[in-house]
Amino acid sequence: MKLHALRYPALLAVAASILPFVAQAQTTVNTLITRIQVTANSLIGLLFIIATLVFLWGIVKFIASAGDEAKRKSAKGLMTWGILGLAVMAAAWGITQVLIEYFNVPAKGPQFVPYPVP
Repeated sequence: MKLHALRYPALLAVAASILPFVAQAQTTVNTLITRIQVTANSLIGLLFIIATLVFLWGIVKFIASAGDEAKRKSAKGLMTWGILGLAVMAAAWGITQVLIEYFNVPAKGPQFVPYPVP
């Protein structure tokens, strides 16, 4: 008899503690998607900068090694990898933007909409 008397209050306590998480599930998913968006944009921007620096360093090495063919070949390789990196980052940025538009991620992040006051 005592077990049955404790079962229902325990069930109510568990339900009362879980229901707020269910109600906040949409906000949590939007927050997660927004964080992924911000992180991806920051990472892509950083990699754009690195690829640009590699390309520019290849140009500097190419100009500096005007007489040595082996160094010029190495510099051409750096320029090629820099351009390839820029192309990959541009494609990644484009794919990220398409996914953001497809999943309709809000631009400012999730918004809290209060219930109307009667």
